[in-house]
Amino acid sequence: MSADRADARDAVGHREFDHRDAGTPEEAWQESGRLDGAGSLDLDDVARLVVLAAHPDDETLGAGGLVARLAGRGVPVTVVVATDGEGSHPHSATRSPDQLAAVRRAELVTAVAHLAPRASVTFLGLPDGGLREHREALHDAVSAAVGTASAPATTLLCGPWRGDGHRDHRIAGEVLADVADRRGARLVEYPVWLWHWGDPTGDDVPWSRLRRLDLGADERAAKARAVAAHRSQHEPLSPAPGDEPVVGREMLRHFERDAELFVVPDDASGTPPDTRADSLARDFFDDFYTGRDDPWGFETRWYEERKRALTLAALPRPRFRSALEVGCSTGVLTAELARRCDRLVGVDIAAAPLEAARRRLDASDGGAVELLQLTTPGEWPPGRFDLVVLSEVGYYYGPADLEATLARVLRCLEPDGVVVACHWRHPVAQYPAGGDDVHTTLRAHPGLTTLARHEEEDFLLDVLVRPPAVSVARATGLV
Repeated sequence: MSADRADARDAVGHREFDHRDAGTPEEAWQESGRLDGAGSLDLDDVARLVVLAAHPDDETLGAGGLVARLAGRGVPVTVVVATDGEGSHPHSATRSPDQLAAVRRAELVTAVAHLAPRASVTFLGLPDGGLREHREALHDAVSAAVGTASAPATTLLCGPWRGDGHRDHRIAGEVLADVADRRGARLVEYPVWLWHWGDPTGDDVPWSRLRRLDLGADERAAKARAVAAHRSQHEPLSPAPGDEPVVGREMLRHFERDAELFVVPDDASGTPPDTRADSLARDFFDDFYTGRDDPWGFETRWYEERKRALTLAALPRPRFRSALEVGCSTGVLTAELARRCDRLVGVDIAAAPLEAARRRLDASDGGAVELLQLTTPGEWPPGRFDLVVLSEVGYYYGPADLEATLARVLRCLEPDGVVVACHWRHPVAQYPAGGDDVHTTLRAHPGLTTLARHEEEDFLLDVLVRPPAVSVARATGLV
């Protein structure tokens, strides 16, 4: 586990929490009774297990009982450890990151030996807190570890839950989900930090997708020994400031249960849906927003603030009559667009970000704004618009839906209308398309022509109009 406060807050907007907080007590989870209502995890046909840990001890805390269960049956077990967890004590004056990495590797080897003595362990040594920047390397390594020899349908992949609230956990979970998808393997995800920040009475927990694995006495004992092996995380490194435990006593109690809880994909069988060709479903976004106040870091990241300023600066007119923003999310860009529009319609597929957007827009001084929950392009708001904004949304569509979306845009676009598109260029395994693909499709559409274009390594920004394109200087009489 790595829980430095800066690491625990996902850089793209996952729930902010501090491992030093008391957190949700275990009694609250038990008294809710909801953990007992989870369906059973079916392991009957598992012939191979591959467990991915973002940091040493994730595998034990989240899935130690599962590893012990399948290893006890003679199922081959592979444990892949993405980082060495060298960032667990960033303020330590007695241990350097390299020393912590060595300690944590040794602890993991001991812990896994308690759970599955014959397990294969692979250390990738990627930077703690930096999996987002090394997604491709992680994907390649996990794919290699999974291999192609085993029958895919009987291979179970197990990794961190994507909604756990920690950036490294999210990236590891996303990568593993994509590998499972491509290999046709089963997938389950284990929460770790959810038990610390979650609300047993609320909707932060994906209750309908929880599956329970009841543990026998031997499995609980093996897990307890494995947890104890990770001493650097739950005992002080020294009496010095900065060497305090990362995992407190109350946090440990969540992993002393007589059962482990796992999150399965949307279909109860645990087989991941194929989302590479089709548009991402609403469940993806509902899960993504669970427990996250600022899902993309719109309010905290200079990258987002700068990109938003460039997008607004690229608008070729100071004011628009009626605008449509597809994928408005929590409304940060929406609020700024509203100041430039007499009327603005924002749509999003998920309810949670729209609630945040409504709160934000209620406090803004912009024009009239209407927010709608719609699954585009099948659902579309009525009316015509002289500005349509497609910001960080196009790559969620499969090819057919992207074409349908553009057709919808052209039908609702006024003769003098403007389309502004802005998209992240780096690959994201789960998205059906990349940013470059979206903009190539936009620029090739016969009903649109490019008025302005901004290109850099991280994102593309295109301003498109119906032909012919008339520059701002010409349109305002300067030329």
